[in-house]
Amino acid sequence: MAEAAQGAAQSVGSDAAGESPEEIKARKEREKNELYALDISGAEWHSAPGTEDHEERVEIAYLPAGAVAMRSSVEPETVLRYTEAEWTAFVLGARDGEFDLEDVAGDGAPGGQ
Repeated sequence: MAEAAQGAAQSVGSDAAGESPEEIKARKEREKNELYALDISGAEWHSAPGTEDHEERVEIAYLPAGAVAMRSSVEPETVLRYTEAEWTAFVLGARDGEFDLEDVAGDGAPGGQ
């Protein structure tokens, strides 16, 4: 499950063949810096179909090179940005159930609450 997401993160959007660990780290740092330097003031934000403007919701905006920005409608000034590889790994992990809450307490409530 998580292995598929990790594999996608490593293979999507980059040709890491022949790069040393230091080169990979430097490339990823450079990509992240470029991503956060983008002016997204005019970004078009999307939320899940059926949500209302007054509801708290997660919003995403598609950025150049397959990157994605994500924010909460409650705190729109706080924006997280993900490279294409990071976003793909997240989506694949979510589809795989990697982030599902476990029924720890056995009472049917997520996280035992």
